[in-house]
Amino acid sequence: MASTQQIKSRIRSVKNTKQITKAMQLVAASRMRRAQEAVAQTRYFSQTARELLTRLRQLVNVAQYELFKARPVKARLLIMITSDRGLAGAYDSNVLKLYLNELKKDEAASIKNFTIAIGRKGSALASRLHNAEMVGVYHNFPPNPDANELRPIIDSAVQMYIEGTIDAVDIIYTHFNSTVSQEAKLLHLLPAGFEEAEVSREIQLATFEPSEEVVLENATLRLIEVQLLQTLLESFASEYSMRMLAMKNATDNATDLVDDLTLEFNNARQAAITQELAEITGGVEAMQ
Repeated sequence: MASTQQIKSRIRSVKNTKQITKAMQLVAASRMRRAQEAVAQTRYFSQTARELLTRLRQLVNVAQYELFKARPVKARLLIMITSDRGLAGAYDSNVLKLYLNELKKDEAASIKNFTIAIGRKGSALASRLHNAEMVGVYHNFPPNPDANELRPIIDSAVQMYIEGTIDAVDIIYTHFNSTVSQEAKLLHLLPAGFEEAEVSREIQLATFEPSEEVVLENATLRLIEVQLLQTLLESFASEYSMRMLAMKNATDNATDLVDDLTLEFNNARQAAITQELAEITGGVEAMQ
């Protein structure tokens, strides 16, 4: 059995760890609430953007527009969204697992793969792979990105697509269902309108001014930006939710461990007292 001093040292160490995990839990909970509000505010706009792309594709002959041209996929760009820090449960591992599965599919189909990694965890993995070429790395991405922060990613993807370097752009991210439910998903970004969305009656009856063609030319890039923004917000909300739950579990485990160590400390102290009493009794009897 460990000595009482050793057990007391372990109890102090666990309590210090518990304070850290508790603080991280509270910080993640605060950020999670703000991230959830951001997701809720933009989710309807994102869905409307997909409906608009689908509707414009139905009304206009999109074959003449580069961003709508679907062609055989010989090269693909994957935009992967992970975290910059760990301690978020299975958040990163779920995304990385899906990413590796997509790489295997591309390799089996002889499709060349390019990768843009958002987050240190994703870039650390992708940079070590031989079957993926890194074309962009973004660390410390802000939780509420604006157009200026999204523009470099969109410009890189669009330029590569128009030049014919790639034939498709997909985003691997974590979709936020609820605080306790998140799912790693793949979203098709280019060609635009590739994934048909159910068009609401309001958009079906909408009138495009000055014309569908003009709206298509000027709005397509902005509508694509909305899709990327939404995946980022979904990922941030998922990350903070999973980190909060992971830190809560760590805090609960630390509490249980302190209780166990306290019980062990009391038993060790009682055994030491009993041993001392036995020695005193034995000494008294020996003197008599």
